[in-house]
Amino acid sequence: MSDHSKSNLSHLNSQGEAQMVDVSQKMSTHRQAIAGGQIRMSPATFMAIQAGNTPKGDVLGTAKIAGIMAAKQTANIIPLCHPLPLHKIEVKLIPDENLPGYQIRATVITKAETGVEMEALTAVSVAALTLYDMAKAIEKSLQIENIHLISKAGGKSGDYVADQA
Repeated sequence: MSDHSKSNLSHLNSQGEAQMVDVSQKMSTHRQAIAGGQIRMSPATFMAIQAGNTPKGDVLGTAKIAGIMAAKQTANIIPLCHPLPLHKIEVKLIPDENLPGYQIRATVITKAETGVEMEALTAVSVAALTLYDMAKAIEKSLQIENIHLISKAGGKSGDYVADQA
């Protein structure tokens, strides 16, 4: 095992078995997480999506809705993740001609005993996968890249902001 003993790993019990962390004694506080990622494609595919000229319809609208729906389902697809009351989920697909492709950003807000990092990361991941699915009829070589936590606020561990390097 690494530098951590089994007793220091919150998702393992004393026998080394997976467990859901007990957050019942924690205070419910305001928490926010922002995650990001990107999807890279050919200039022709980018222009077709921007023009709304794709065989499967509204690529960006569908990807945005998929990201929102995914955030709401995070506890059902990530083992040991707590179901949370989500108060705001915002997914943005920002055109980036320099990729070419789209920057994807998800912001998730709750008032709960644990954070919403996984919900934000899940929203970005599923939005990117949906964009891929909607555009694969045009191009199969789209690349999903750099899914990461940009920032989080609230909770015992405090605020976090990723290095912009």
